[in-house]
Amino acid sequence: MGHDRDIKALALAVIQAEAQAVAALGQQINEQFVYACRLMLACKGRVVVIGMGKSGHIAGKIAATLASTGTPAFFVHPGEASHGDLGMITRQDVVLALSNSGETNEILTILPIIKRLGTPLIALTGNPGSTLAKFADAHINVAVAQEACPLGLAPTSSTTAALVMGDALAVSLLETKGFTRDDFALSHPGGTLGKRLLLKVSDVMHAGLEMPVVAETALVSQALLEMTAKKLGMTAVITTDHQVAGIFTDGDLRRMLEKNLNVHHTVINQVMTRSCTMIGPGMLAAEAMQIMESKKINALLVADENRSLLGALNMHDLIRAGIV
Repeated sequence: MGHDRDIKALALAVIQAEAQAVAALGQQINEQFVYACRLMLACKGRVVVIGMGKSGHIAGKIAATLASTGTPAFFVHPGEASHGDLGMITRQDVVLALSNSGETNEILTILPIIKRLGTPLIALTGNPGSTLAKFADAHINVAVAQEACPLGLAPTSSTTAALVMGDALAVSLLETKGFTRDDFALSHPGGTLGKRLLLKVSDVMHAGLEMPVVAETALVSQALLEMTAKKLGMTAVITTDHQVAGIFTDGDLRRMLEKNLNVHHTVINQVMTRSCTMIGPGMLAAEAMQIMESKKINALLVADENRSLLGALNMHDLIRAGIV
């Protein structure tokens, strides 16, 4: 029975350590916290939440909480962001970065790009003297006296503190915006769950004149005009009988420019991606999101069984539709 008592004592010690860590957070509800809220309230785009490892799991939950309480948000893995997903972050967004040390390499790597965009940066760290804290527009200190792990190695109290501070931000924004029970009911649980289960690709895709499309004989300069006009970060490329020949994305443009090819002389079918992923209009939007995440792509073309182009969509369309 002594062994049972030991187990209970260990568990209670963990709970007490984490409770103390949470209680101490009240001291950090200061001007920096208010400024962070102001930055997110002024945000015309989305709050992009980033974090690695255990902090990444907490970041994902914070993003979900923000999104379900009226603050559009999504999680981006910083390791993947440095390999192309940063194209999803715009000047209209706000970045919320989580790192207990404030020195996470994957986050520091993308700091210069965030700064170049001029995107406001909010940091939650346990180290006010860290690189991330110093570069942030608003820094919220979530330091804890000790981890609940007796070895002091596994993130326990620190991740709990970050999670609670994320909830504090979300609820403060909810109240300040006047987000109501009716608003919440529209999106959660029935609204969001219903969208996940029922919303199809045909409900969210861009079709007709809203669909970016050029002929495979078009010049790259013409394709760029189409991409700019339709604002999806890509364009479909079709044959004379309206079948999908390929896709041309921002990534294809970068690779082309690296080869010093001239956009006014190069034909699109020389530089497009031929083996592009296509989906059907009847596919669930949630499945389309899964395909984008697994393939690490931001856009998909929609076609019928004969490869005839029907529409196009990107990650932002799914995020706006609540497929998160």
